[in-house]
Amino acid sequence: MWHSASAAELPASDRFDWFVETVSNTLMPSAFNPQDAGGFYAEGALLDLGPAQMSRFSYSPLRSRRTPALIRRGDPEQYQLGLVTRGSAWYAQAGREARLGAGDMVLWDTSRPYESGSGLDGSEVEALVLQIPKARLPLPSQQVDRLLARRLDSRTGLGAVLAQFLVSVSGNGPDCRPQDLPGLGNMAVELTASCVLQQLGAGTRTPAQARSQALLGRIDAFVEQNLADPDLTPRLIADRHHISLRHLYALFEERPEGVAATIRRRRLERCRTDLARPDLRGQAIHAIAARWGFPSASVFSRIFRAAYDTTPKDYRQDALTRAQLYGHDAHRRPVQGDRAAVGVAAPTARSGAWR
Repeated sequence: MWHSASAAELPASDRFDWFVETVSNTLMPSAFNPQDAGGFYAEGALLDLGPAQMSRFSYSPLRSRRTPALIRRGDPEQYQLGLVTRGSAWYAQAGREARLGAGDMVLWDTSRPYESGSGLDGSEVEALVLQIPKARLPLPSQQVDRLLARRLDSRTGLGAVLAQFLVSVSGNGPDCRPQDLPGLGNMAVELTASCVLQQLGAGTRTPAQARSQALLGRIDAFVEQNLADPDLTPRLIADRHHISLRHLYALFEERPEGVAATIRRRRLERCRTDLARPDLRGQAIHAIAARWGFPSASVFSRIFRAAYDTTPKDYRQDALTRAQLYGHDAHRRPVQGDRAAVGVAAPTARSGAWR
């Protein structure tokens, strides 16, 4: 389901600050300059698709930027694909600028500075943002970089298929069974990769490449569905997919992290999400860890601290304190204290602001 939040729930004087904090926590730390801070309005929602996430925003006209200092504060290390569904916008990155209207798409890299503006005609903007970890997009960065801040053709070919797919997931994804959402995430990633190749004029993949990517998609979905199994190992994954360990490791060679590291990161993400939930405050930390495949409390605590530079106990306390401070559920307010995926005040899209 969509996890939604709206600035309408807050006093008018707090709405812009809420938007800044929410976007910085859901997408990436950014600076904003509204056209009208006093009359500012925004709402948003987050849909967890496992291998990717989708955010939906509508907001008043504004300008935004991401500086090297903000990147150092927090970088989710993602490619983010924006689809404007109403209104207009522009986006500048890597020496290029794209002007967008309703139906246009643009791709950006969270690890690079950018500038953008929306509501060029003074009207409210609506957009969908697909958030893909760089490790998940099966393309060399040199290829993807050529499309940053370029308006992507969404009227014909794979661009049209991708845009229509995102709109369909936005409308129908929340009604799907939770176990089906990772499959949609894999399809979104694969469609994005295929669209990028088409836009570059790189032609289609060879049959061998297509088979490898299809297999990786199935493996990603299998991992997502079996994170709670403490026996989930590279050997089990290889056996279930009727391939050798060597073949499995070869499939992950072009990704920034290996098989075991992928399993560990995704388990940590699930634990972090549960630790931030007020409705689970009565559950022991070791029980949450065990539920996501960490049977040893001491091992979990050590790995969690190494990844996020804070203990599970301190992370949970910070989340619950912020929930009390804002008077909202933790899944509707950002949570601090995450080095690997947050920065100073930014849990990235790996954790989400509305879970």
